[in-house]
Amino acid sequence: MKSVKVNMQSQRGASLLESIAFLGIAAIIILGAVALLLGSFSSANTNRTQQEVTSIRNGVKKLFMGQSASYGTGSLNATLVNSKVFPTTLAVDTSNNVFNAWNGAVNVDGATANFTIGYANVPKDVCINLAAANGDWLALEVNGTSVALPVTPAAAETACNGSANSITWTAN
Repeated sequence: MKSVKVNMQSQRGASLLESIAFLGIAAIIILGAVALLLGSFSSANTNRTQQEVTSIRNGVKKLFMGQSASYGTGSLNATLVNSKVFPTTLAVDTSNNVFNAWNGAVNVDGATANFTIGYANVPKDVCINLAAANGDWLALEVNGTSVALPVTPAAAETACNGSANSITWTAN
C-alpha cells in the first residue's frame, strides 16, 4: 500500500467555509450583546423615571408642607422649576415646560388637597414597570383610564397598550 504524503504548505490559512462560519458566530455574539445592552437601557430608564417621580413627589410635599394640605388648582410647574424641585435629569425650556427622557411632557398639577404628576410619551416596557411598581399613591391613570390599585403586572400590561403612553399619579 502506498502512503500518501500531504504537503503541509498547501494547508496554511483558513478556508472560505471556515471564514464564513467564524463571521456567522461573531455576528450572533454581537447581536446577543446588543440585545443585552438594550435590555439594560430599558431597566435603567425605568429606575431613573421612578427616582424622578419620587423626587418630584417629595419635593412638592416639602414645598407645600405648611400650606394646610392645599396645593391649589392648576399647574405647579413654574413654581417647581423656580424652586428647583424637578430633578436635573428632566429638561426644562424657557417657558417652564418640563420634558422627560422621551420628550414627553411632565406636568404637576394641584387639585386642592391632592396633586398629580403626569408623564407623557412613556414607552410600553417602561410604562408596564412604572404602573406595576405601585407605591403609596391615591390613584393611577394610564392613557386616561383609571387603574385599580394595587396594579398587577397583567393589569399594567393591559393599560400600557401603546408604544407611547401617558401615566398620571395622584398623591396627597
